[in-house]
Amino acid sequence: MEHILRPIYQERASQSDTLGVILVTKREETISVTDTFDSVLLIVVKEADMPIFTKHYLHEDKKMAMHVITEELLNKRLNVGLDRRIVDWIFHGKIMFDRNEYLSDLRLKLQEFPFMGRKLKTGIQFSKLIRRYLEGKEFFNRGNYFDSYHHVVDSLHHLARLAVIENGLYPEVTVWSQVKKLEPSIYKLYEELVMSTESLEKRLELLFLAIEFLINSRTHDGAEHILETMLTKDTWTTQELHNDNELKYYSKDLEVFVEYLIDKGYILTESKLSKSGLIYHRHYKVDKDFVSSSYE
Repeated sequence: MEHILRPIYQERASQSDTLGVILVTKREETISVTDTFDSVLLIVVKEADMPIFTKHYLHEDKKMAMHVITEELLNKRLNVGLDRRIVDWIFHGKIMFDRNEYLSDLRLKLQEFPFMGRKLKTGIQFSKLIRRYLEGKEFFNRGNYFDSYHHVVDSLHHLARLAVIENGLYPEVTVWSQVKKLEPSIYKLYEELVMSTESLEKRLELLFLAIEFLINSRTHDGAEHILETMLTKDTWTTQELHNDNELKYYSKDLEVFVEYLIDKGYILTESKLSKSGLIYHRHYKVDKDFVSSSYE
């Protein structure tokens, strides 16, 4: 298959904007990693008119896919964890072209998982956990147990990824295999949810208590990145938070995360009179005294 794709990636490699090319071959035990395609070419470019561009090819009975992705979008997906397949491709794919060892360095960074990178990824996963937990609790309180179950499963997945990150590793596609070794207590919660003979209502009730405890015990670490970022300014508007280069990765979960931290005392709100004189703008600031005492 490699010789069939060689003209395609060699043409791309000759372009000055191409940073690297990875070839991923389907593994029978994990065919979903390549979306059932026999081969996948991942081509990373510095810039492009479209952040991601995809083509499909066919040769005899083999199907192949090519994804051209910009460096910016790749970094976003790695930081936010939107596409764990890409992590697998970078770890296990064969590097076919590597300008200035871009892909080799990226693979090494993912393996070493720099401390600042862990803070950001911890914060992102924690914010997603908060949203899923709150939404699941709402469904539970209204008696919508199947909808609540779906959100609890997602909450446990975010807890699992947090546990892997806390242990200095990158959450891979097989995250539960990682968690079973690293944090068996969280793996046990997942087992209890899906295998217990208790009624669904009872299982959810117990899981919400356990998840709430785990959230509270992880708030210190989960909030570290956003609080450190917010300490660079005295006060923030909502739009300033969304526009920040670091905080923009939180996306739609940013506001619910901020509200959670307000409730827990980490963030304070300030009211500033608007031009109309009738309503106030709501601004946000870190409670430095509270944060200092909680991080001692």
